[in-house]
Amino acid sequence: MTTPEPPSDAAAPKAPEPAPAPTRRAAGFHPGIAFMRLIAPLPLPWLRALGWLLGQVLYGLAVPRRRVVMVNLRLCFPQWSDAERRRVARETFVRFAQAWLDRSWLWDGPAERVRERVVLQGAVQALADPKPTLVFAPHFYGLDAGGMALTLNFQRPMLSIYTPQPSAAVDEWLHRGRSRFGEVQLFNRSDGVKSLVSALRKGGLLYLLPDMNFGPEESIFVPFFGVSAATVPSLSRFARLARAQVVPVVTRMTPTGYTVEVMPPWQHFPTDDVVADTTRMNRELEAWILTMPGQYYWVHKRFKTRPPGEAGVY
Repeated sequence: MTTPEPPSDAAAPKAPEPAPAPTRRAAGFHPGIAFMRLIAPLPLPWLRALGWLLGQVLYGLAVPRRRVVMVNLRLCFPQWSDAERRRVARETFVRFAQAWLDRSWLWDGPAERVRERVVLQGAVQALADPKPTLVFAPHFYGLDAGGMALTLNFQRPMLSIYTPQPSAAVDEWLHRGRSRFGEVQLFNRSDGVKSLVSALRKGGLLYLLPDMNFGPEESIFVPFFGVSAATVPSLSRFARLARAQVVPVVTRMTPTGYTVEVMPPWQHFPTDDVVADTTRMNRELEAWILTMPGQYYWVHKRFKTRPPGEAGVY
């Protein structure tokens, strides 16, 4: 199952600056993108049914990735039965496929359709505050819809960390789709941190996804569902560097589209203890995952990096 990864961030020392426009590659015809544009006008129930079918196929054929999901679920939920883990694993492939097909209308559909299907709710006023703001956006499958809701509803600079894709056509489609509304600045995660922090301090809003494993060089080990997990501490470090508030945003896939829940800003964050801050981040994330375990990005090798002396789990 090879698809472009969702936008991800690195630890603060490797946070990004905008890639110079002249270096962008010319994009040619891509049959997958043509297909996505073809299905964009379809009714949402049709797209979700197609995603359900594709997810079942992926669950059956993508055996190595299915093993990753099952290992993750076994480590995080040892109290579950094998049947329950298989049920959630199957759901996560379905949600993966449905969210991928939803990018058709998110990135190419009319703004009115996006507004109708993506509902922003919760402590929305926290994002209207012009102070520097980090949006903690965990890797639920609706993360692209969540980002789109913010660009549609707030007239302030929206910052996102961007990983170029191997295919020039996919790279251009993804880049254009994520920046189609509002004032969006995409930063290349392979560069330095200075420009990103500067944009944050000027009142930017950074959509940050730090809940992934980027290897031992960029991570610290903190618990995730009781398992020691290499976790990038960028949420704490960026908040300190930019003197920014942290506002969690959790996106849930629903039968009618997505609900994007804005949580109140975290109090007493960051502290002087980056380990305690990152531990808190994972603990808060665990509570949200428990409300919709099938919608979390379990296809990622979250425990690929192990503490010294511990054997690999995959």
